[in-house]
Amino acid sequence: MNKKTRLACMGVALGAVLIGLGVAYESLWCDPREYLQDADDPQALHRLSRDGVTVEFEARPLAGGELQEGSFANIRFKVSDQASGQPLSGMAPGAWIDPTQSAPEGDRDQSCKARVALFLKSSIGARPLLDLNGYFLLMMNRDASLTVIDPTVSVGGVTSTMARIDLPGRPMDWVATSDDKLVFVSIPERGKVSVIDTETFTRVADLDAGDQPLRVALQPDQHRLWVGNNSSDPAKGGVTVIDVPGRNTLKTFNTGSGHHEIAFSADSRYAYVSNRDSGTLSVIDIPEMRLAKTIKVGPHPLSVSYSALSQAVYVVDGEEGSVRVFDARSHQLRHTVQADPGLGPMRFSSDGRYGIVLNTLENQALVIDASTDKLIHQIPVAAEPYQLTFTKGYAYVRGLASPKVSMINLASLGEGRSPIIQGFEAGPAAPRQAGDLPLAQGLSVSRDDNSVFVVNPVDNTTYFYAEGMNAPMSGYNNRGHQARAAIVVDRSLRELAPGVYGSTVKMPAAGKFDVAFLLNQPQIIHCFSTDVAAAPNAGKRKGAHAEFIGLDRPLSQHSAINARVRILGDDGQPRLGLNDLSLRYFLAPSSMPRNLRLEEVGEGIYQAALTLPEPGAWYLHVQSPSLGRRFAEENYTSLRVLPAATSTVSENDVRNLR
Repeated sequence: MNKKTRLACMGVALGAVLIGLGVAYESLWCDPREYLQDADDPQALHRLSRDGVTVEFEARPLAGGELQEGSFANIRFKVSDQASGQPLSGMAPGAWIDPTQSAPEGDRDQSCKARVALFLKSSIGARPLLDLNGYFLLMMNRDASLTVIDPTVSVGGVTSTMARIDLPGRPMDWVATSDDKLVFVSIPERGKVSVIDTETFTRVADLDAGDQPLRVALQPDQHRLWVGNNSSDPAKGGVTVIDVPGRNTLKTFNTGSGHHEIAFSADSRYAYVSNRDSGTLSVIDIPEMRLAKTIKVGPHPLSVSYSALSQAVYVVDGEEGSVRVFDARSHQLRHTVQADPGLGPMRFSSDGRYGIVLNTLENQALVIDASTDKLIHQIPVAAEPYQLTFTKGYAYVRGLASPKVSMINLASLGEGRSPIIQGFEAGPAAPRQAGDLPLAQGLSVSRDDNSVFVVNPVDNTTYFYAEGMNAPMSGYNNRGHQARAAIVVDRSLRELAPGVYGSTVKMPAAGKFDVAFLLNQPQIIHCFSTDVAAAPNAGKRKGAHAEFIGLDRPLSQHSAINARVRILGDDGQPRLGLNDLSLRYFLAPSSMPRNLRLEEVGEGIYQAALTLPEPGAWYLHVQSPSLGRRFAEENYTSLRVLPAATSTVSENDVRNLR
């Protein structure tokens, strides 16, 4: 980094502090380590200025050093005004990572545009190594499993299923971290919460979660997971608190009996836990990990919700049809909203302004204005409403006794106004006909926040609805399993700070890569470059390990090969006679893992014949129960498979991107 750039970086850091952006913006682009980077370093910041916009690219390993296959890296794009240097916020850039293709220097831009045109078609034969714009649907099944669906790709025109994740028991509820990297799934029959890594779509841990864990909730700072224990034993009813980074149980609170709903103050200072059968609300001081107060709230509290706007906690009692409003700091009763019996789930819009509580008996959605704590609307909705979610513009209400989804226009709400109600049919039958439904919602907001996915558990289809349409645009069948709920796992670039867009990715292969960048307004398409080093030699690992033989070069699509590995023991000598050795292989990120038995062919060498049908980066893991789980986690390699023939794209496709 030259002197001029250093001064500019220092100026940006000081300006960020002065205007209140804090250290988050500074740390992304003014890290002290950048002062040590040489301008010729391939991992240094890359810059492009065109059409009044400057784009800066950086790929930095999370663990420091150089980028390596199998390691995680922060991919960052800083987009700013070329003249003023001001960050351009609210953009929606796209990005893809793929092996570098040779092209004459003058044709590099055209080659980059052609590849982006192919990527935008979402064709299997033209998929990039890593797509930083995609998202996946994680389906909760009726059986002990989850299904991963890629909505952008249809395999053979029939299914978009990518992978299946086995669970130790039938799931009940789940919650994802704010970055969508982890999903926590409650398994009541096992007393566990399973941890799903969405980078690889694998189950990485099963955590002890108390007796009958049902509801799961993450506090706003993401540090702790709270689990409601619906134990039949009064001495075990309450909540279990799990440390997220450490993945261990911190404490269990015996708050009362019955079902528990959980809400938090915005600063993660307090947790509010409802106890249905005890008729109480428990207030827990999170930093001190102590039960601060128990409040009698009514005969049958069914829901608890928090509004950041009013700084209040709302407790819904279904039996007496009331909503009690408590001050979030003093925990004193501030107001009571009286309605009819039958009240249940309650949630607030993202700005905290409108709280909507569903009345299952009256088929209504009641709207409470948090600025006044008044009941301002009673809106007829789908029969027996039981699920509720929000986009920026609408509240979506799902009915248990109807296939219809009701939509409440948030902009039309307000005292003295007439709410605008719309709706659409999500499948042919009412959800109640499926029976056996979990706590997890069948409504999931898409990444663009103006469309939703709706699971119909009767016809086993998840419908995609975009706001402004009269009916769902498409549906995804969960073949082989019975879908009950869905959440969106977002892999797209996010705005991490004003004008800074990025994601954290796992580099699946070694080599030189193009990082294609797309901006729509103004239209900019450019391929940056980065290098990924090979992982350290497996022979240097301690303990038993695998050495992959002859898999260090790219292969052509549909190549039939003998995958060969040499297994060495702690002493470096070949391990003979392993009868439980297998090869697990899958296309990155995690497309339908497959397993093959490895047969011994002599001198500690084992092999299996396989064909890799699709281009991309393939992971190959060696597994052996007798050598333990750690052996399986540490002994892997990646293999690049190139398309059998170079895909073509029409001149119109390229012209449209110019």
